[in-house]
Amino acid sequence: MQTATRTSDVVDLLIVGGGPVGLYGAFYAGLRQMSVKIVDSLEELGGQLIALYPEKYIFDVAGFPRVIAKDLVARLVEQGLQFGAQPCLGEQVVALDTDPTDHIFTLKTSRGEHKARIILIAAGVGSFTPRPVPIDGADRWLGRGLSYFVKRIDDFAGKRVLILGGGDSAVDWANMLADVTSEQTLIHRRDKFRAHEDSVEKMMQTSTRVMLFHEIKAIEGDDRVRRAVVFDNRTQAETTIEVDAIISNFGFVSNLGPIKEWGLSLEKNQISVDQLMQTSRPRIFAAGDVCTYPGKLKLIASGFGEAALAVNVGKTLIDPTAKLFPGHSSELSL
Repeated sequence: MQTATRTSDVVDLLIVGGGPVGLYGAFYAGLRQMSVKIVDSLEELGGQLIALYPEKYIFDVAGFPRVIAKDLVARLVEQGLQFGAQPCLGEQVVALDTDPTDHIFTLKTSRGEHKARIILIAAGVGSFTPRPVPIDGADRWLGRGLSYFVKRIDDFAGKRVLILGGGDSAVDWANMLADVTSEQTLIHRRDKFRAHEDSVEKMMQTSTRVMLFHEIKAIEGDDRVRRAVVFDNRTQAETTIEVDAIISNFGFVSNLGPIKEWGLSLEKNQISVDQLMQTSRPRIFAAGDVCTYPGKLKLIASGFGEAALAVNVGKTLIDPTAKLFPGHSSELSL
């Protein structure tokens, strides 16, 4: 998808972030007849779903018992752009200025400037880098058998795979790859998983060998990964596993980047919002994983509702005669 042509026109809503929440925000703003731009540093819409795991199943989106991430993104893009929202891709956010006379925001990026009346930050976790495998020299094996992301499931077909971690990503990959790999092992440093209980139960019913209280000690090989040395963190006893591939799932280190300089109230690298999804700066909203409030639940489904609320409140700021809640979408003419 090509980046939209730069214009000096002021849009009603500028969305920072082209992931699921940003796309849904664009759709809902279209229902409210608001003009929209979506700015994202990636070259493709979809956020982490496309950048990290396009072939991973997503289980927690309403209406889909399970859906492949890239298929969900395709539907969200179709939905989000149907009212004419302009995607501006491959643009790194640089700064945000406000004109005190007309309250118009100017977002400066690596490719130009965008003007808007309202800002919705839906940037996910911001920029992200994977937490490295906690052994010396691990990254020398990147591209040679060690992976932090799974872009194509077929890349692991018929291979002996070691999966590191105990969260949803690790367990989900164990379940998705169980019928593809020739054999696979998952090691986790504890006996309690952070992953959803149902996913863990399903994993235990597959052929995956699960080694609890185990951690990785070394990666061995020649031009590629050939073996992994793991150890029992209770007894220190070591086990050598013959492997062709290692998938590490220790999470990510996130960074809001220049957004941290926008004068917003932050809490642990997240943007604090009130019950209306408003940040500490007027006319700037946040939704999805980038924001926090008491009781926050980090689900795509939660982000959809947060984006819709932000759009509705923003509409009333632009047009004080507008209703906060215009009715259900089934009541509107599409």
